[in-house]
Amino acid sequence: MSNYDPTKIHVAKSLKHDSPLISCRFDPTGRFVFFGAQDSQVWRWEWAGDTKVGLDGHESWVRAMAFTPDGATLLTGGYDGRIVWWPATAEQPVAARTIEAHDGWVRSLAMSPDGALLASAGNDNLIKIWQVSDGTLVRELAGHERYVYSVAFHPGGTDLVSGDLMGNLRHWEVATGKLVRKFEAAALHKYDKTFKADIGGLRGLAFDTSGQRLAGSGITNVTNAFAGVGNPMIVEFDWESAKETIQHHSKDKLRGAAWNLAIHPAGTVIGISGGGGGGFVLFWKPDGKEEFHKFKLPNTARDMDLAADGLHLATAHYDKQLRICRLSDKVDT
Repeated sequence: MSNYDPTKIHVAKSLKHDSPLISCRFDPTGRFVFFGAQDSQVWRWEWAGDTKVGLDGHESWVRAMAFTPDGATLLTGGYDGRIVWWPATAEQPVAARTIEAHDGWVRSLAMSPDGALLASAGNDNLIKIWQVSDGTLVRELAGHERYVYSVAFHPGGTDLVSGDLMGNLRHWEVATGKLVRKFEAAALHKYDKTFKADIGGLRGLAFDTSGQRLAGSGITNVTNAFAGVGNPMIVEFDWESAKETIQHHSKDKLRGAAWNLAIHPAGTVIGISGGGGGGFVLFWKPDGKEEFHKFKLPNTARDMDLAADGLHLATAHYDKQLRICRLSDKVDT
C-alpha cells in the first residue's frame, strides 16, 4: 500500500455488461468483483482473467452484499426481501440457502468481524441479526421509524450502528440487542414541502480501522426531492462521544448524492458521487471540509467499494459498465 496516491487515480480496467449496474463489492481476496444489475442478477467478475459468471437466485435488484472473512461465502440482499447464501469461489455458484428476511427491500448487509453474524437492514424499518452458519434469526432490532438504509459493525464486533432515511443513527449492543444511544446526521435529510416528501438518508456507513471514526454518506442542500437535486456530503463522527466532527462536501457543489464511502487505512475519506452532475470519486483529508482531489468518471456512479489492498476501487455505473480504478501511478497490466 506504499504506492497509494489518490491524486494518481486512473481507470485501470472496465467490464461492459448488458444491463445498468447498481452495486459492486470486492471479495476479501480482491480476486473477484461481484456486482448487482438491473437484470435482477448478481454477477462475479474475475477481473484478472476477465471471466464473468451469473448467480441466479433473486427476483429483483440486489444492492446489499457481504462476505465471510475468508471469502468463501457471499451473502446478498435484494429488493425482493431475500437474503441468499452463495459459495463465492465455486466454478458455478448455486444458492446454498435462501431466506425471506424483510418485508420489502433489503438495503444493506454487514458481516461481523468474526464472520459469525450477519446484520441486515430493510424497508420494514427493522434491523435483523442472523446466524451465518445456519441462517437462523438471532434477534430483531426495532427503533427506526423510517426505512433503514445502512448498517455497519464496529471493528470491535460488540457494537452495531444503523442509519435511516431521516439521517438518524442508532447504536446497538450486539449481544443483547439493547439500544445504546441515538444521534443524527441532520444535514443528510430534508423534507421537501413542494413534493411533500422526505429525501436524504445515510446511503453508506463506514468505520476507520481503529473504530474511532464513523462516517456516513448521502445528499444535502436538496432543492427538488422528485428529481433528487442536491449535493453529495459525508458526515463524520467521533465514535466514543457520538459527536459530529466534520462535514465533507464538494468544492464545486456537484449535483448528485454520495452513494457510498470508505475510510482508507491511510486516513483519507473516499466518496462516490453520482447524479445529474455525472460521476466522481472524491478524496478528503480527515480535517478537510472540501476535497483535496476529485476524479471525473466517464458516467454517473451508483456504488463503490475499496479493495483490501487499498489500491483498487470498483465503481458501478448506469452506462452498464463496471470500472476498476487504481489509486497510484503504477499501471495495471
